[in-house]
Amino acid sequence: MPANRSSSRSTLLRRGIAVAAALPLLTLAACGYGSESTDDSSKENVAADAKKIDGLDTVKIGYFGNLTHATALVGRQEGLFQKELGGTKAEYATFNAGPSEIEALNSGSIDIGWIGPSPSINGYTKSDGKSLRIIGGSASGGVKLVVNPDRVKSLKDVKGKKIATPQLGNTQDVAFLNWAAEQGWKVDAESGKGDVSVVRTDNKITPDAYKAGSIDGAWVPEPTASKLVAEGGKVLLDESDLWPDKKFVITNIIVSQKFLKEHPKVVEAVLKGAVKTNKWINVNPDEAKAAANARLKEDSGKELPAEVLDPAWKSIQITNDPLAATLNTEAEHAVKAGLLEEPNLDGIYDLTLLNKVLAAEGESAVDDAGLGVK
Repeated sequence: MPANRSSSRSTLLRRGIAVAAALPLLTLAACGYGSESTDDSSKENVAADAKKIDGLDTVKIGYFGNLTHATALVGRQEGLFQKELGGTKAEYATFNAGPSEIEALNSGSIDIGWIGPSPSINGYTKSDGKSLRIIGGSASGGVKLVVNPDRVKSLKDVKGKKIATPQLGNTQDVAFLNWAAEQGWKVDAESGKGDVSVVRTDNKITPDAYKAGSIDGAWVPEPTASKLVAEGGKVLLDESDLWPDKKFVITNIIVSQKFLKEHPKVVEAVLKGAVKTNKWINVNPDEAKAAANARLKEDSGKELPAEVLDPAWKSIQITNDPLAATLNTEAEHAVKAGLLEEPNLDGIYDLTLLNKVLAAEGESAVDDAGLGVK
C-alpha cells in the first residue's frame, strides 16, 4: 500500500492486529515475542570445522507449533537447515500468534519465519510494503470446520451457532467469515455477532471450550481440528474443497527485507534446507510425521497421540509453491469481510532465490501471480 494511504488503513485491521497480538503466547521469552528454543541435539550442532556464511554467526528462525508448519518442525528436528547453514548457527523461536511473529521480525528478534497468509498480508500492508517479503511456500490445506454432531447436522445448521476461530482477522477467521457471507448470513466482523456467532478462541483452549459446550464447532487448522474429532466432533467441511484443485496457502516463508538485502546467501541456505526438507517429507511421510511429533514434544513438552496425529498429517500438503494466486484471493476475502482496505500487494513476493534453489534441485519454478518484486 502506498505511503500516502497509510492513514486510511482500516480501523478494524488495526484493532484485529492488536487483539490477536494480545492473545497469550505459549511462553514468553526474554525477547518478549515467542518462546526461545535451544535444543542442543547432535543434528542441530554446528560442526567444528564448518564455515560461517558471509561470516554471519547466527540466523534467527521463527515458526508455530502447528503441523501446518511441518517444514520448520521437520527441518529443524532432522538438522536439515543447519546442514545447509554450515558454521552459521540456526537459532529458533516458537510463536502462537501471527502478529507476534511479525512484530518479532520487524524488531529483528527473528530474521526468517514460517507464518500464515493473513499475518503476512497484514504485516506487509501495515508497513507500506517495507517490512517483509514472502520467499517461499510451505503447506496447503489442513483446515476444517468441525462441529458437535448433536447440535449441527448439516451446513445450514451452522446458522445461529457459536463457531470458534483462532483470532480476529487471522487466516481461518477470514476464511470462515467469507464462507458465512457466501451462505447469505450477516456477521459483524469485529464483534463476531450476527447470524452466526464467531468466538475468537486460542487453539490451545478450543478443545476445552468444545468439551465444555461453550462452542458448537470451530473452523481451525491442524492439529486442533483432529483434536476436536477425537473429542467426538465431526468434520462438516474441509476448506480444501472450497478451492480450485483443492489447494490454498496455509503456511509460507517470510524474511525481513533488511536481512534479505544484507544476507542473501544465508537466506538461500535456509531455502535449500526447506526444499530438501519438503522433498524428504514427501518421500518419507511416516518418518517425517514422527520427526514433526518429536519436535512438538521438544518444544511444548507434549506429543500428539496417534488418533490426532495421523488424520491431521494426512490432510496437509507440503509444497514449495507459495500458491500466490490464493493469497491474493484471501486478501480479497479480508476486504469483503471489512477487516482490510483494498491492499496493494505488489512486491510482496521475491521468489528469485527459491527458483534458483529449485532449478539446482531439478524442480520446476514457482509463480508469484504477478505480485513479485519488479
